[in-house]
This record gives sequence, structure tokens and C-alpha cells, in this order.
Amino acid sequence: MPQIAVIDLGTNTFHLLVAEVTADGTEIVHKEKQSVKIGEDGISHGFIAPPAQERAIRTLQAFKEKIINLEVEQVHATATSAFRNASNGASFAQDIFHHTGIKIEIIEGNREDQLIYQGVKQAVALDVSDSLIIDIGGGSVEFIICDPVEAKWIYSFEIGAQRLMDKFHHTDPINTEEIQQLEHYLDDTLSPLATALDQFQVTTLVGASGTFDTLSQIYMAQEGLAKPATPEQPLSIDGFQRIHQDIIQKNRVDRMKIPGMIEMRVDMIVVASSLINYLLRRFGLEQIRVSSYALKEGVLAEVQKSINS
Repeated sequence: MPQIAVIDLGTNTFHLLVAEVTADGTEIVHKEKQSVKIGEDGISHGFIAPPAQERAIRTLQAFKEKIINLEVEQVHATATSAFRNASNGASFAQDIFHHTGIKIEIIEGNREDQLIYQGVKQAVALDVSDSLIIDIGGGSVEFIICDPVEAKWIYSFEIGAQRLMDKFHHTDPINTEEIQQLEHYLDDTLSPLATALDQFQVTTLVGASGTFDTLSQIYMAQEGLAKPATPEQPLSIDGFQRIHQDIIQKNRVDRMKIPGMIEMRVDMIVVASSLINYLLRRFGLEQIRVSSYALKEGVLAEVQKSINS
């Protein structure tokens, strides 16, 4: 059976997932992530900066070596917000192909949302009632109102954690005024989401990968819980509120001391957690669920369906 590689070129993190596809499903052969921070020093100005390009090419060259060693037959590489909104995004994708032989598909926000929805459905048994899936990237934040059958409303907002950090997080710890400015900005920017949520009965927020994985790891460390074997990870509303207050009151050095924190999240998690806190309070959401699957698993599910059809 063929081995498939899926590469997710996120604004903060690059992911590599290698799986063997069979008629019955997929078996993960290799999985890793690298902090590349491709949006650093450029995303708020509409370009990918040279140091970020160098980090990206080094990471993808290392991924290519693993792909060759694992005798992968197909490579599916997707790039999201940082590429699609950068003036040099398309030309840099060509540079990547020149240096690594990896062909990059720069996907639009709606396509990204659909893939995330497909990935989350592999991990979480969605409630029959509507849920709100949220994926907080470095460049964009994806919102999907859905049930187990369909995504009923999707929207990609260019308000990812790197962008919010550049706009609002200038002191460390973040101060009250910065949080208030962030929330006023969200009031204005997320008005389409507010309108949509008026039309649906949503009480559950499903967080996809990234920030939510780290929040769940912190929660498990605090509660003395073992990491479950399933791709749905634990996190309660009360647990999140406790963690959030801790995060916004600490500086970077002290945040790194929080059990479960990882370095690739320690900076952006401040504004990401503030966004989650805003959503829970603003829209009266009563439950958090965490899916460790997101876009790359959605791509894998799509490839498997294509192979088996």
C-alpha cells in the first residue's frame, strides 16, 4: 500500500505527517513538527522575510530527507495564511520547489476550513447539535459552525496569533490595556461570526490542534491525567480559565516554567488564550473539546478517499 506524506506549512509551525494508506484506513508512520515562524518580522507588512525563508527551506530540506528515507510515493504540501497574503508568497513557493522538489499548494481560507472540518471529524464525535470549531493559526483563525454531517458556516479571519501579537502584545506580561484593545478589535472584526452564531444554537467550542494541544497538555499536568490514546484531548472550561489567568499574569520566562508549556507556543499563547477567553465569554459557550487532528489529517482523509474510490 502507498505511503503518503502530508506537509502543512503553517504560519508558526511546519508539520510533516507520513502515513500508509490501506483500504481500511491509515497507519501513521512518522509525525513531527518544527517551529519555523514564517510570519515573524513580515506577516504584518505583507511579505515573508528573508530569515523566515531560510528557516523554511532548511526545515523542508530536512523533511525531504525523511520523505526519501521512508520511500514515500506521494507528497501533498499545503500552505496557508502567511503564503496566500504575502506579496512574495507565490514566488517563495517556487523557490521552495527549486531547493527541495516539494510542490506547494497555496490554499484559500474556505478550502482550509473544509480540510480542518474533515480532520476534526476523524478525532471528535461531534454532537448532533451544532458545534463551533476553531483553529488558531499564526496568520489566520478558522471558524466552522457544523454538525457531524456538514459544515454549515465557515469563515477565515486574518487575525492569527502572530498578527494579534504584533498588534497588541508589546509588554510582558501583557497588560490590561492591551487586552482591552484586543477585545475591542475582536468586537469589530468578528461581527460576521456574531451574526452567524445568532442563527445557530452553539454551546460547544471544539479547538483544533496547535494552541489547544498545549492548553490540554498544561491541563493534564495540573490534573495529574495521563495523555489519552485517542485524538480527543481533555480540557474543561474551569481548567482553561485557571490556565488563562496564569498565562496572562506571567512573563515569558515564567510561562516556560508552566508544566506542559512548550517553547514554540510560549509567545503566541498569550494572545491565543485571550482570544479563546473572549469567545467563551462573548458567546456564552459552555464546553471545550480538543481535537489533536486538524488540517493535515483532513488532507490525509481526502487522499485516502481518493485512493479508495
